Amino acid sequence: MSYIPTREEALELFKAYNKSDSLYRHGLAVEAVMKHFAKKYNEDEEKWGTIGLVHDLDYEMYPDEHCIKTEEILKDAGWPDEYIRAVLSHGWEICTDVEPLETMEKVLYACDELTGLVTTAVLVRPDKSIHSLTVKSVKKRWKDKRFAAKVDRSIISRGADMLGMEIPELIEETIKGMQNVAVELGLDGLTAN
Repeated sequence: MSYIPTREEALELFKAYNKSDSLYRHGLAVEAVMKHFAKKYNEDEEKWGTIGLVHDLDYEMYPDEHCIKTEEILKDAGWPDEYIRAVLSHGWEICTDVEPLETMEKVLYACDELTGLVTTAVLVRPDKSIHSLTVKSVKKRWKDKRFAAKVDRSIISRGADMLGMEIPELIEETIKGMQNVAVELGLDGLTAN
C-alpha cells in the first residue's frame, strides 16, 4: 500500500509554506467542511479533511504558480496521486485543467470559495457567531456582489451543479461543517479575533 499522509504531516507541510493566520483559518474551514461532507457521503473523513487542509498549500509563497507548486511539493513528499489530483481540481479553469470528477473533488471545488463567503457573513454579524448564522442570511449576502467581492459565486454555483445540490443546501452543509471548528476559526462569538 502506498504512503497515506496523516493530518499531522499535512499540517506540518502547510505550516512550512504558510505563515498567514487567515490562510491557516481558511485551510481549517475547508478541512472541516470536507470532513463534514465525507461523513455525509460515507467516505474517509481523514482523507477528505487532509486534502481540504492542504488545498492552498502554495498560495502564500507562490500565488502566481498556485496549484502548480503544490503538485511539485506533494509529489516530492510522496503523496498519493489521488490526493494531488483532488487538490489540483479545485483550481479547474482558474489555474489548472484538472476537472473535478470524483465527489471529493466536486465538494472541494464547491466549498472552497463558499467558506470565504460564510466567514465574511459571520464577521459582519453583531454576535460574530457561526452558530446563529442562517442560510437566509448568507443568501442575502450572496446577492450583494460588493459583499465579499473576491468570492467567485459562479464557481460555487458550478460546484453545486456538479454535486446536484441547490445553493441553499450547499450553504447549509458548509455552515454545519464550519460550526465543528468555530472556536479554531474565531467564529464562535466568544473568541477575540
